[in-house]
Amino acid sequence: MNAAPADQIRLLDVQALDIRLQQLAHKRKSLPEHAEIESLTKDLTQLRDLLVAAQTEESDCGREQTKAEQDVDQVRQRAARDQQRLDSGAASPRDLENLQRELVSLAKRQGDLEEIVLEVMERRESAQERVSELTERVSAVQAKADDATARRDAAQGELDAEAASVTKERELIAGSVPADLLKLYDRLREKQGGVGAARLNQRRCEGCRMELDITEFNEIRAAAPDAVVRCENCSRILVRTSESGL
Repeated sequence: MNAAPADQIRLLDVQALDIRLQQLAHKRKSLPEHAEIESLTKDLTQLRDLLVAAQTEESDCGREQTKAEQDVDQVRQRAARDQQRLDSGAASPRDLENLQRELVSLAKRQGDLEEIVLEVMERRESAQERVSELTERVSAVQAKADDATARRDAAQGELDAEAASVTKERELIAGSVPADLLKLYDRLREKQGGVGAARLNQRRCEGCRMELDITEFNEIRAAAPDAVVRCENCSRILVRTSESGL
């Protein structure tokens, strides 16, 4: 393949822009905010699970407290009715005696139920405190996640803008490179880790950093200026410049 020396040199400009695009893509993928957001998201998931559990416990305690208070109220109402009957004296001595025994039993039952109410209230208060604490923690972590997301989006926006500018420049320069030369370059770039063309600096290929043996170097020296030469070690296009020492 042949191509004008100026076209081959322009290939180095295309290569430099492609490397810059790779760097920008890597930087975009490697932004520290990605790991920060991932960590904060995990924390949020755990905290929200704990919050749901605390809210469920608080809700269960609320229902349990309501039921216990209703039980206390029922016992209290029954005791009030029994006391009213006892005070009226409108019953046989045996019934009055039974009422007195029932009042004692109801008083004990009421005391037991009130103890249950207090115990449930304590558990509910503890759950409410836990809900409040976790709600604050979720809000704080969410704020950090929002801040990290905003910083990531801003950084990505800057990188994307630069990438768009570099892509336009690349399209402009690549458009002036002969199609067959550009096609070869793109094929080699895909196979060789993003580098399809490299400068020949003295006897060293700047693509693979290997020094050409003297025979190969002499062959390149003897090649026509418009000949497209390749590195024997890495197969990349070797671009000859004033620094090649030919």
